[in-house]
Amino acid sequence: MSRITILTESDLRAVIKLDLSSVDCVERAFAALATEAVAMPPILRLDIPEFRGEVDVKTAYVPGFEGFAIKVSPGFFDNPKLGLPSLNGLMILFSARTGVVEALLLDNGYLTDVRTAAAGAVAARHLSREDACVAAILGAGMQARLQLEALMLVRPIRSARIWARSHEKAQKLAGDFAIEHGIDVTAVADPREAVQGADIVVTTTPSEKPILFADWLQPGQHLTAMGSDAEHKNEIDPAVFARASYVADRISQTRILGELHHAITAGRAMPDQQFAELGAIIAGKARGRMQREDITFADLTGAGVQDTAIANLAVARARDAKSGKTIENTIKMGDAA
Repeated sequence: MSRITILTESDLRAVIKLDLSSVDCVERAFAALATEAVAMPPILRLDIPEFRGEVDVKTAYVPGFEGFAIKVSPGFFDNPKLGLPSLNGLMILFSARTGVVEALLLDNGYLTDVRTAAAGAVAARHLSREDACVAAILGAGMQARLQLEALMLVRPIRSARIWARSHEKAQKLAGDFAIEHGIDVTAVADPREAVQGADIVVTTTPSEKPILFADWLQPGQHLTAMGSDAEHKNEIDPAVFARASYVADRISQTRILGELHHAITAGRAMPDQQFAELGAIIAGKARGRMQREDITFADLTGAGVQDTAIANLAVARARDAKSGKTIENTIKMGDAA
């Protein structure tokens, strides 16, 4: 007999927030990639182009975590026209010792939102200047909001610029964020204007063509690209690789579906070229920003270690709070072969 904890989105929102504990949890998972025998297979992807849909399945075993998560994450980008969110999904947490299902996390993509924003904070904490105070966010969706909130956890952000293809959405996000967080946030109509003078730039769109170009960048800036998590997505001009110090979340992954993938195709990077990974920088095995004038560039495509980390944290907190529903599942012993 085993017990499975079932947690709904409301259960998970009550125990997991975008805060420093979530950032630290995700940071620990990245560090494990550089220091532990992590098992993280390639992403399983399913594309449904007829409905602008895609499904990613991610997982990782991380030594030191009691469980490992398998996440199923659909993204259907025409859903807002139907009054539905673009992102959805769930996670299943298994015991790392026995493989028995321990929890079903019906988060509707909430945990993915948190762990993705937390990864942006981790990148900024290790690659941006410590006094970075001006942010530029390209995009105006949920992740744009969360990335700006995440930056405020790790850097003294006092002002931000928002650009999006829909200026109306950028204006709404800017106005709402300024009221909620008490900083100066403005919507700008030109993405280059948003980037000029910013200390940290974050791109958060599903764009299939570059929205940020190499000649826009200035010494001392840090750039985090969040949107290129599929082969056809491309937010960053490949020429940026000639100007910035590139850091991957997982190099084997970004060669296939990240901004590095497009730089290789464009001849701006070699297929076997070596770059630092974020986990190695966290663990002190590689160097990130070496001088104040450096331009740093983090390519975050989303790694299974992030899902395992946030799922373990969520289940542990839910159990402490005695939240969720528990069901009993009878496991029958099979005959020996």
